[in-house]
Amino acid sequence: MKRTNFVMIRIVVYVAMLIPALNQSVQAQAPGQGAPKMGQGGAAKPGAPGPGVQATQQPMVSCQRGGLQHAVRLYLAAQAKGDISDIPLANGFGYQENMQPADIKTGFLTKPLVIDKHLSLYDDSSCQTFTEIIVTDKANPYVAGIRMRINHDKIAEVEVITTTTGQWLFNADNYLKYSMEESWGPIPADRRNTRAELVNAANAYLDAFLEAKIDLVPWGYPCVRVEGGATTATGTDADTCEAGMPAGVNIANRRFVVDEVIGSVVVWCTFGAGGPGGMTGAPDTHLFRVENGKLRFVHTLTHLNMSDYSGPTGTNVDNPAPKTKMQPKQ
Repeated sequence: MKRTNFVMIRIVVYVAMLIPALNQSVQAQAPGQGAPKMGQGGAAKPGAPGPGVQATQQPMVSCQRGGLQHAVRLYLAAQAKGDISDIPLANGFGYQENMQPADIKTGFLTKPLVIDKHLSLYDDSSCQTFTEIIVTDKANPYVAGIRMRINHDKIAEVEVITTTTGQWLFNADNYLKYSMEESWGPIPADRRNTRAELVNAANAYLDAFLEAKIDLVPWGYPCVRVEGGATTATGTDADTCEAGMPAGVNIANRRFVVDEVIGSVVVWCTFGAGGPGGMTGAPDTHLFRVENGKLRFVHTLTHLNMSDYSGPTGTNVDNPAPKTKMQPKQ
């Protein structure tokens, strides 16, 4: 009997200690006191945060892929408005247009543009981005490349290469049309090429220009090159990016932005190393898509006035032989 009384006393004490805690829990869940909003039937609304959950953190510029994507979103918004005030620029920020120092406050980014299509690479190994934009506005057409370098939470460097009316094979409408026929989506993780493989493929292609040695280029079939406003595509599985490649040109001053996720690498370079002759030293970008280790798409932007070049243009007017020079697609 004594043992039974002792057990009962312990139960009473435990319940007395538990009641205040239960009251506090009920008060914390009372309407208007921080409880989640309730829908019909007393269930929390889908997506409603739980007690004490703070608002989602605001996106910020960083070297992670999400932070690089945010930097590009800020650039695109700025270009659409022609207003750079929302771009977080680092101390000592650097800006160039067509490989010449320029003032970002009066430069290309202050042009409000309606961008018809854009394609971006995100390189979290080197904290860089590359964005190709296509603008078909009849008054101010452009195809341009924008490279940005990120330093922690700021944009430390922006470079722009522009092409427009009167420049190398330029035709923004055609560039848009041909680009819309391509797929640059993510490559499954188990089929992606490494950073080194992507850079090697780009270098092999550009090295072939100097001495016309193409044996090391990882040619894919079909492979389509879009250049200014011309394309090598004929719509068959035999399409090749080898068509129209010149010899004797040193593709120099190479820098790389690499995105393994979409199997792409862009080379920021000069078409020529500074010697005499046409197209020498022209600001240039070569953008590559590589699938299963083979070249699939090539985009070329060259900042060069057609009037400044006296060599073949790759059109039927200058050279009717389709096997040696790029032809404009009809």
